[in-house]
Amino acid sequence: MYFHNPETRPFKQTAPGIQARTFWGEKLMLALVDLEANAVLTAHSHPHEQCSYILEGEVEFEVGGQSRLVKAGDIVTIPGDVEHVVKVGPKPAKVLDIFTPLREDLKY
Repeated sequence: MYFHNPETRPFKQTAPGIQARTFWGEKLMLALVDLEANAVLTAHSHPHEQCSYILEGEVEFEVGGQSRLVKAGDIVTIPGDVEHVVKVGPKPAKVLDIFTPLREDLKY
């Protein structure tokens, strides 16, 4: 399938207060992520490279021990196997995550 409508794509709950709609090909995955206010994605890592583009709101990313508050228009790059944490601010946020290779655990 080549074309997708994000509005009709079902969500997958990835953590409390965090839902993703994922789209993938053979080597790449895209996730549109809705984050509730004050949601926290605890410390984790995965072998996949990740790029996160902040679409709306403010989110604190801690990557490899470095922390920064990012807002709409900012981009975060996370190498594979680097531990990271995500903390959402007092308002909801939306993030576009891109993974390579694709994450089988996020397919549905």
